[in-house]
Amino acid sequence: MAKDKDPFNQLKDLVELKDQLEDIQKRVEDEIHGGSLLASPFLKGFLAGYVVARLRNSALLGVAVGTCTGVYVAQNYAVPNIETTIRDYIRNLRGQK
Repeated sequence: MAKDKDPFNQLKDLVELKDQLEDIQKRVEDEIHGGSLLASPFLKGFLAGYVVARLRNSALLGVAVGTCTGVYVAQNYAVPNIETTIRDYIRNLRGQK
C-alpha cells in the first residue's frame, strides 16, 4: 500500500505511460500521413472487395465481403505495399527493354 502512494513511483509510471502514448501516436501518424493512398489499408480492402465483386454476380455483396476481408487481412498479415510493388514491376519492365 505504501508503495502505491510513493510519488516517485507514480511519476515513473506516468513517464512510462507518456512514452508509450507518444510511441503509439507516432506509429499512427506514420501510418496515416507517411504513406501514400496506395499504401492505405482502406484501398487494399477496397481492391480486395472489387476483385471479389468481379467474381460474383452480386456486386454489392461482393464489395462488402471483399472490403471486410481485405481490411482484416491488411490489419493482421504483412500485406505488401501495392505502390512499391507496382513501381518495382514497372522499373523492371523498363530495365528489360
